[in-house]
Amino acid sequence: MDDGLILREPRPGDMGWVISQHGELYWREFGWDASFEALVAEIAAGMMRAHDPARERGWIAERPGMDGAPPERLGCVFLVRKSDTEAQLRLLIVTPAARGLGLGARLTDACLAHARALGYRKLMLWTHSTLTQARRIYARRGFRLLRAEPARTFGQAHDSEHWELDL
Repeated sequence: MDDGLILREPRPGDMGWVISQHGELYWREFGWDASFEALVAEIAAGMMRAHDPARERGWIAERPGMDGAPPERLGCVFLVRKSDTEAQLRLLIVTPAARGLGLGARLTDACLAHARALGYRKLMLWTHSTLTQARRIYARRGFRLLRAEPARTFGQAHDSEHWELDL
């Protein structure tokens, strides 16, 4: 399908957008406080400082701008090395303007395909019970819930969840 959307590698300026989008969207939609944005900033900074291009990758989804406008960022996901055999899917997000386009699935599939191509045997992720759309994407791709723990993080009560997929 040619919907005009592209997935590209991050470039300067993208990580600031990733942090901002996570902070704002999770605050507006779930009431999460600034501690979540701080966590995303720490993850993003760690990826920028210690990125291993041979074993890790990120994708920024964007739509071309109209009438000379700059492209619009619509989502992102990152594949981060945990060990020689295990990687982690991190920071999946799709903006409200892009929901319903299958972009979350497309970003996740890109991450899975790249993890397989790099020879990882497991892909894990950490999420929360309130993120039903993301959880649905993960379950449809064969991720299994390993454990859920009641938590009060980011100013909200929810279950903290750890998922895993054998590649």
